[in-house]
Amino acid sequence: MKAVSELKPYVIGLDLGGTNSVFGIVDSRGDIKATTSIKTQGYENVDDYVDASIEALQLIIDQVGGIDKIKAMGIGAPNGNFYNGTIEFAPNLSWGHDGIVPLAKLFSDKLGIPVALTNDANAAAIGEMTYGVARGMKNFIVITLGTGVGSGIVVNGQLVYGSDGFAGELGHVVVRRENGRSCGCGRFGCLEAYCSATGVARTARELLETTEEPSILRDMIPEDITSLDVSIAAGKGDKLSQHVYQMTGEMLGEACANFAAFSSPEAFIFFGGLTKAGDLLMKPLKESYDKHVLKIFKDKAKFLISGLDGSSAAVLGASAIGWEI
Repeated sequence: MKAVSELKPYVIGLDLGGTNSVFGIVDSRGDIKATTSIKTQGYENVDDYVDASIEALQLIIDQVGGIDKIKAMGIGAPNGNFYNGTIEFAPNLSWGHDGIVPLAKLFSDKLGIPVALTNDANAAAIGEMTYGVARGMKNFIVITLGTGVGSGIVVNGQLVYGSDGFAGELGHVVVRRENGRSCGCGRFGCLEAYCSATGVARTARELLETTEEPSILRDMIPEDITSLDVSIAAGKGDKLSQHVYQMTGEMLGEACANFAAFSSPEAFIFFGGLTKAGDLLMKPLKESYDKHVLKIFKDKAKFLISGLDGSSAAVLGASAIGWEI
């Protein structure tokens, strides 16, 4: 094993997001030696996407001494199936939303190395466990708060994949039965529709439309409002924007109280753009959790914000899968 690692000291990690695909070449200590990226969308089909990826990758592979130095590749992708190495019906991928894409095999055939693939939030959880605030933990839940809401569940030191590779879709747990918002998954009332970055913006637009409360957001075109705009306004004391984060935190806290019932995690770890709101989100989240959680779980779980850059966490997590092949 030692001889192999000396001959092939690196793995490739790919954080495949809905907007950007970020590649990193990583050594066994978790140091990212070289990175590159391409736009995820804009390709006619998956073969064009893979060809563009290989072209970008070749430059950084050459930087570390060529493909002979690369042991394997790991990919973190939306709707990624670890068991099959496939992306399946991913709603936010133009070349992957209509069927099953054997992405691991396509990259393996092109690069000539083993390739494994998992869900992007699972990859982030692995990165957190290996290099982040979850080091030493064996039971925790990572919740990613970005364009959507993702989750990676670790129980007894192992990721939960379930029977088909798709366990742990906590963003698509229904939290509103009455008049639930439409979600990109096709259902209504999902957590993602409320507690993602896009959900926060939707909440702000709804309050602007249904209340007469003064807000600096009223100076903006409603369709242009983003979660960052809401966060900035809330930081300036805008009451409507603060109310948006109060509502979001309360809903997320209640959801976490429900999640605690099935895995009794020692920590919930949050990362993604929404975590930059800090106490605006985390204070009502914790209060709501304490209000709704079963007494046997009260005061046991920590609430942590990732110290890793979101992209790096996912790249490192994806790369960690490569070492296991």
